[in-house]
Amino acid sequence: MSSQSLPRSPQPLLDRDGVRLTVDGELATVTLTNAAKRNAQSPALWRALTEVGRALPGTVRVVVLRSEGMSFSAGLDRQAFTPEGFPGEPSFTDLAHRTDAALDAAIAGYQEAFTWWRRRDLVSVAAVQGHAIGAGFQLALACDLRVVAEDVQFAMRETSLGLVPDLTGTHPLVELVGYARALELCVTGRFVKAAEAERVGLANLVVPTGQLSAATADLAAALLAAPRDAVIETKALLQGAAARGYEEQRAAERAAQARRLRDLTGLGD
Repeated sequence: MSSQSLPRSPQPLLDRDGVRLTVDGELATVTLTNAAKRNAQSPALWRALTEVGRALPGTVRVVVLRSEGMSFSAGLDRQAFTPEGFPGEPSFTDLAHRTDAALDAAIAGYQEAFTWWRRRDLVSVAAVQGHAIGAGFQLALACDLRVVAEDVQFAMRETSLGLVPDLTGTHPLVELVGYARALELCVTGRFVKAAEAERVGLANLVVPTGQLSAATADLAAALLAAPRDAVIETKALLQGAAARGYEEQRAAERAAQARRLRDLTGLGD
């Protein structure tokens, strides 16, 4: 086969600070690229992830999050725990000395990297291999769905370090595994491997490590096969179900179906 006949990978729309974004039609792929540091996270990486969310074309329907190397993400870069922290970034000591409002704003800025994955117009899929620790676990939890390799190891280690999980991971964790198990996982910081992850609902699918990319691609294709507006309405129904009572959810279903019927018959707005 000549080089001219080989398929070309899309040019990255963003490629910096350990994050690369490529878009191919309705599918976006976000790749963590710092394999040498096991995709450890930093404020710079979080800013890049936040920009990814803002840079996605409106045509994108499915976002796949993946990582290069042996680990999905080993969590917060250990440099954050040194007195000086990251060059040009506030250290933990600097943050602690800020006013309540300023400290809250700083953490809210970090959280933005984790919030956009569950937008109603997108379905996000994390392909997770190896270690997904702390911030890495929370980034996987930020996605709607998780396909994991047999070598996966999830752990929430923040409490063991005297901190709390603050990158939006507590809400989806409780949703997926329940309060008691979430409390146990966070406080003990123990590892959750693939079989348990699938059993308790952290993983939608477990596959051999060598099949992770193919299995994720198959799931993405299946998600893209469904009509976009129906997916958006269904996701909204499911996301709001826990906050609604039974009768409220019935009413929400009726309203959503009415919109779909009118759209399908050309009577929508």
